[in-house]
Amino acid sequence: MNIVIIGASSGIGKALFEKYSNENNRIGIIGRRAHLLDELYQKNPFKTIPAQADITNIEEIKQVINTLKEALGRIDLAIVCAGIGDINATLDYAVEHPIINTNVVGWTFVIDTLYHIFEQQSHGHLVAISSIGGLRGEPMAPAYSATKAYQINYLEALNKKAFKYGRHIIVTDIRPGLVDTAMAKGEGLFWVMPVEKVANQIIATINKRKSIAYVTKRWHFIAIINKYLPYHIYKKI
Repeated sequence: MNIVIIGASSGIGKALFEKYSNENNRIGIIGRRAHLLDELYQKNPFKTIPAQADITNIEEIKQVINTLKEALGRIDLAIVCAGIGDINATLDYAVEHPIINTNVVGWTFVIDTLYHIFEQQSHGHLVAISSIGGLRGEPMAPAYSATKAYQINYLEALNKKAFKYGRHIIVTDIRPGLVDTAMAKGEGLFWVMPVEKVANQIIATINKRKSIAYVTKRWHFIAIINKYLPYHIYKKI
């Protein structure tokens, strides 16, 4: 299988690369930090094609995706892990702006570019890592929760689009809870899941071609409560 992982240099993306590279796959990896990509490349140089790019740089990421497509011949599976978030209780716009630029502007361009490639190929599986944090607004991280809500709705729209025009394209929205990566910030965090366990469940979800999955599975229970909790109660929490 030919795979492209965007945001492969750390966290969930790195864990997914390490697992897929142990199988009979060719993998194009994209990230901002060239030295981290090179470390992954050295682990499996015959299976890996590294490419440095920032998803907020539209021309750069477009060129890199097209270059990887040409090198691989086709893309069977694309996983978009790139994203940022931060605590911002004081509503400092200098904190919010890069989150919006990455999680909405750059993210949307990448998702659209990959979807168009799959349309041209008449097949492909598009996977994106959103977050359980997109289900409700979070006052400690307004831009993060809002941009993840955007991603959830955008992926739902693409899922409906793919279903309506044939089932040759699969769209999967992965909604993690708290994962033991640099993205898990704040005090009093609970149920922080090991990244390897999360990666295993993501791969299982991809293999089953599901549309939506919460990882790890226990977070599905929290998602149901969070989503349907009346606002007059939620705002007091």
